[in-house]
Amino acid sequence: MTTGVGIDADRIAAAVRATREVAGLDGGRYGEIATYLPGRCVSGVRIRPESVTIGVIGRYPATVTDIDAGVRAAVGPLDRPLHLHIGDLHIEETGPNILGPS
Repeated sequence: MTTGVGIDADRIAAAVRATREVAGLDGGRYGEIATYLPGRCVSGVRIRPESVTIGVIGRYPATVTDIDAGVRAAVGPLDRPLHLHIGDLHIEETGPNILGPS
C-alpha cells in the first residue's frame, strides 16, 4: 500500500485468515487488538497511525518464522510497521493422542 491510502481492516483480516499458517485471528488477552468501525469491530487487526498490529492463532506445525512470513506475505507492503502477536497455537487432532494416554 502506498502512503496516504487508507488501510482496509476487513481486507487484512480476510487475507490473514486465508493463510495456511493461521488458524484464526486473536484479539489479545483483553480484546485490545481490534479496529472499531461504525457499528462493528474487526477483532485481530488494530490499525493506528503509527503501526498495524495483527493478532493470530498459529496452525501447528508452522513455526513462528513461518507464521510471520505467511502473514506478511498475505498483508503485503504497508506504509507503517507491522507488528505480529501470536496468541496461541492450534494443534489439530487427526489421530491418536500425540501426548500419550491420559
